[in-house]
Amino acid sequence: MEIEEVRRAVQETIESIAPGTDRRQIRPDLPLRQQIDLDSLDWLNVLAGLHDRLSVDIPESDHERLATLDSMVAYLASRLGRPAAPPRPGAETPAPLPCTRYLINGTPVTVRPMRHDDMPLEADFVRHLSSETRYDRFLVTLSELPPEKLIYLTDVDQVRHVALVATVDRDGRQTLVGAVRYVVDATGTGCEFAIAIDDAWERSGLAGILMHCLIAIARSRGLITMEGIVLPRNSRMLKFARQLGFAQQRDPGDRDTVRVVRTL
Repeated sequence: MEIEEVRRAVQETIESIAPGTDRRQIRPDLPLRQQIDLDSLDWLNVLAGLHDRLSVDIPESDHERLATLDSMVAYLASRLGRPAAPPRPGAETPAPLPCTRYLINGTPVTVRPMRHDDMPLEADFVRHLSSETRYDRFLVTLSELPPEKLIYLTDVDQVRHVALVATVDRDGRQTLVGAVRYVVDATGTGCEFAIAIDDAWERSGLAGILMHCLIAIARSRGLITMEGIVLPRNSRMLKFARQLGFAQQRDPGDRDTVRVVRTL
């Protein structure tokens, strides 16, 4: 691939993540994030978009080499054509799900697989969501999860139904502050996701962390597409999905919802 093709791919990826960006106004020698309104999630999505478009792995240790347009183009051009890493032994077996700790606004947060014994945590989590957040997540009015729904959400096989939770320590006990999941569809090549975040943790970056973990799992397991259902009035979720690279599609059979879809 010629260097100008790489430059165009970078510019088009940035424009897809930050609509309204004029590539002609980007100074090639100045830091991109000083010129374009890219928050941390947008920046991760730019890197993910470049990976998808150019099939180039970008290790986290190399992110500092991508500050300017010129340095990004040079870096990507230097990596194009490198042979892919050989598959790991036993790659056909799903890798263990992550258990990772983050520091978000000074609070330690653990992201780990959902367990069957998380039923009390999940019930309490949903109980304390605002009525609007509950409706946005479940698309019905409820104040308490019925027992069969609670079992469905927590008794997951982590193969066809994958679920992660985010927990914090409050007075010596775990409290669930976020949950994300996908369910593999009948074709075995796609999945549908759902996410819920405690109202106090909105805009903290936790939702982005959970979704990036979920997308990475789905991609590593060979799934091709991920989609979700969003209410048209939920502008915050629609923007969030766009930042993650999801395209919006109106469902002709259901005018009350919007389907968001992205290729993995």
